Amino acid sequence: MAEVHLLEIAHGRSGDKGNGSNVGIIARHPEIYPFLVKELTTERVKEHMKHVCQGKVERYELPNIGALNFILNESLGGGGTVSLKLDAQGKTHAAQVLRMKINVPDNLLALVNKN
Repeated sequence: MAEVHLLEIAHGRSGDKGNGSNVGIIARHPEIYPFLVKELTTERVKEHMKHVCQGKVERYELPNIGALNFILNESLGGGGTVSLKLDAQGKTHAAQVLRMKINVPDNLLALVNKN
């Protein structure tokens, strides 16, 4: 087991969804997806993003593509056209989630660290 940034086992993409940001986290290997489903809860994402997200965090599972989609409600200061935030479209939110530290079993890390 090793503590690593989520970035080691997943990649992500984000953007705006009105006053919320849409954060997609995609497993870097199909066998990592079930681990993400178990470990990457709405509560954990909310705690990690509490400096940005003022509302509820919703999670949607996309097993066919090995991804989780999170909606961070009330995270964009009103939305792209009215927000005074530097990142009014939430483009950096996936990068922020990917900086989360997570304990990952060695066998899963080995799947993405093969050379």
